[in-house]
Amino acid sequence: MKPAFGTLRICEDAGALARAGAGFLCDLAASNDGRTIIALSGGNTPKPLYQLLAQEPIKSRLPWDRVHWVLGDERFVPPSDPASNYGMARAAFLSHVPAPPQNVHPVETQGVTLDEAAKRYEAMLKGLHGSDRLDISRPLLNLTLLGLGEDGHTASLLPGQPVLQERKRWVAPVPKGREEERVTLTYPALDSSAVVAFLVSGEGKRDILDKILSGEADFPAAHIRPVGEVIWFTDRAAAGRWA
Repeated sequence: MKPAFGTLRICEDAGALARAGAGFLCDLAASNDGRTIIALSGGNTPKPLYQLLAQEPIKSRLPWDRVHWVLGDERFVPPSDPASNYGMARAAFLSHVPAPPQNVHPVETQGVTLDEAAKRYEAMLKGLHGSDRLDISRPLLNLTLLGLGEDGHTASLLPGQPVLQERKRWVAPVPKGREEERVTLTYPALDSSAVVAFLVSGEGKRDILDKILSGEADFPAAHIRPVGEVIWFTDRAAAGRWA
């Protein structure tokens, strides 16, 4: 069977998924002679992948000085909060590797309002990109890692929220839809990716993954259409009948 969009890469289990994803990330960055901008996902699924980035052989192969790390979304909490996506990434790998501090770009979540945080992060991305406009020939992001919620959300593009209609801003506040407020990259920013890699693991994701791979469009994740390619990294438990 062929997915409605993207390429499917099925791994035996969650550990194999983490290894495949980490290897793919490393190969992509290592093969790029210039700067590489990678957008990180939050949640539980990518954590084992991140931990592998801080271990050999990947730690020595990654060109840390040429890679910039941004966030696909963030909960509006301090970095020390267990819910912080940046806090999780920092604990999993960023604090254990030679990543230059100026190459790591967390969302400001203290001393600013939610809307200010979104505006400042957008300004940072525009500075990093070197332009106020997104150009199909020059993607903002070299690699974007995304998860998939059981309700079909990805990043903080939550079902039923106004952010789903945002087409001008690169980063937007998401004040409702979850217990904590959030900041997220919008469709225009996420779609300005050379590669989008969805990481999907576990039986709990089987139903929603099947619907999206089958072409059902009533979910935020089903509307990701990057200028580059989409790869679905999934384990057999999530893949179900697609395995």
